[in-house]
Amino acid sequence: MFNKNRSYLDIVICLFTVLAVIVADRLTKILFSNILQLGESLPVIKKAFHFTLVHNTGIAFGLFKDNGFVFLIIPIIAVVLLGYNLYYYHKVGELDHFYVFGFSLILGGAIGNLTDRIMLGHVIDFIDLRIWPVFNVADSAITVGACIILLKCFPFGSFAKPSKKKYPDHFELPD
Repeated sequence: MFNKNRSYLDIVICLFTVLAVIVADRLTKILFSNILQLGESLPVIKKAFHFTLVHNTGIAFGLFKDNGFVFLIIPIIAVVLLGYNLYYYHKVGELDHFYVFGFSLILGGAIGNLTDRIMLGHVIDFIDLRIWPVFNVADSAITVGACIILLKCFPFGSFAKPSKKKYPDHFELPD
């Protein structure tokens, strides 16, 4: 059940992914905070893709703005639960590399946005697709990670392995 090389690879995937998301998120937030004023928009593709600096006091994609302390607690709980999931599934040997990568993206994104909330009281968002609320690298990582985990729930193609049966097809009652 326990494969030492597998364990080290999972740790490397997790740490590298989490750190890459945190660093990319922090660097892009610093960059756009330095080149744009709050509310200012820089068009890349007119009416389709802009960089717009906003301060998000809500949750992902600007939902439920100005609800204060609750949005500090939710990301902390999410980080703890994700950490526990990685630990638990790694120990029982049912977690594959795609799950580790997906959970790590979510964890890195949650830490990135939590850092903003703790340090600034809001999250810095700047990616503006004009048809969706403004978001950031951390939000993107959380969304991609959730999609990877969701895709792993469906047993199709070579992307997901069929689950092993743990129970017999039928049960017989004793006489």
